Amino acid sequence: MFSGIIEETATVVDIIRDRDNIDLKLRCPFTNELGIDQSVAHNGTCLTVVAIDNDCYTVTAMKETLERTNLGLLHIGDKVNVERSMMMNGRLDGHIVQGHVDQTAVCIAKEDANGSTYFTFEYQENQEMALNGYFTVDKGSVTVNGVSLTVCNPTANSFQVAIIPYTFEHTNFCNIEKGSVVNIEFDIIGKYIARLQQLKQQNSQQTTPII
Repeated sequence: MFSGIIEETATVVDIIRDRDNIDLKLRCPFTNELGIDQSVAHNGTCLTVVAIDNDCYTVTAMKETLERTNLGLLHIGDKVNVERSMMMNGRLDGHIVQGHVDQTAVCIAKEDANGSTYFTFEYQENQEMALNGYFTVDKGSVTVNGVSLTVCNPTANSFQVAIIPYTFEHTNFCNIEKGSVVNIEFDIIGKYIARLQQLKQQNSQQTTPII
């Protein structure tokens, strides 16, 4: 479990393809604090550390992960947002992030707001997924490339976020342009509420007397 508060950006130093999987070798300032089998979120995707080599570490992304996220689009030299899993005795500064990316979105607009930067992202509309809680609400939470953000101006298949200068400078938001592909994770609370509504409806149908 994560909070969406990015600790560092890691640099991709090697990409090794192994059949349908890829091994990503990254250089990160806190590599010396990592251990084998430790979970680290990469652009919001929870991956397991499988090897450590001096100031670099390696994680494996399997086929399903590559199909659902932007990790398969990475190149050597790219910056990746990284966050280690939460410590349960600390503050939750962002929101509850599972590290399970739901889908990708495309940046369709980027505009300066006299200090901050507004990004608009568009994702594929899917009515069935929306009924299961995969949507955004105004002032709700969403995770973009692992960053916990507040939603503005949501539609059925898009939303806007405002990025303050610190976040812009210390995450890979500084590299996002119109057309960039990002990972998004919808708020888990909405998914639970949608599931509870489904169960309530199913239970109501089962208990309706037959006349």
